[in-house]
Amino acid sequence: MYIVSRLNGISHTSLKLYKQDVISYPAGYQRFLEQYGAGTYRGWIDVYPPDAEVLKPFPQYDLWEHDEDSPISQEQIGQCIAIGTSVDGDFLAVYPGLSQLLWLPRHGERVTALLPVAEKREGNADYTLLLDELYRQVYGSPPGEAAYYEPWSETRNHHFLRLPPGENQLSLQELSAMCSVVFQPDLKIENQYGCRLFYRELGGYIRFNYANRQEVAIFYEHSAVELFNTISQWLVSKGCRS
Repeated sequence: MYIVSRLNGISHTSLKLYKQDVISYPAGYQRFLEQYGAGTYRGWIDVYPPDAEVLKPFPQYDLWEHDEDSPISQEQIGQCIAIGTSVDGDFLAVYPGLSQLLWLPRHGERVTALLPVAEKREGNADYTLLLDELYRQVYGSPPGEAAYYEPWSETRNHHFLRLPPGENQLSLQELSAMCSVVFQPDLKIENQYGCRLFYRELGGYIRFNYANRQEVAIFYEHSAVELFNTISQWLVSKGCRS
């Protein structure tokens, strides 16, 4: 798994796990946080320490349908402990006494129980395998890009540029291809929606938004400002504007 920037692992003593009422956490979840810290996995789901507060007000919102087949009642949603959030706003949670992970969809009608949490295995990789299986169950296909983890950082900066359309202007696809030749990335992830070029020296990546057709973003650590300046100046020389 590619690590985007410096790790911010959470110490065992600082990692607050709610033990009351026989709460089970996924295999490898605690070890993963201790080694890598809170962050975003594969660009689609945030991983963070247990949060017992965020779902407390949700029973009053009446967001999901409930019947005899529902894994929990509407009132019990407020007792769930969130351990992840997708980029679409879905929650991954555990519930006291329940042996499966809960998926609370932002745009769905029902809370679903998906993967078992009580399996005892070793190794941090177990949790990423579980997240990959979760992705497959939720979206119907395996994640199709290289695995990477972006630890959250208080020293991370970002800068947005725009490649305006015009005669003889490069497309974002052409620009990203040129950029990957001039600044050879440590990892490249590209699909029909965009391209990311990752650089360990940058502590971040350059993102080309193909869907938007104009947006270019640079994410970098404060300590890598010199490389950031070099890259941004090159992008401006190719027609990008701040």
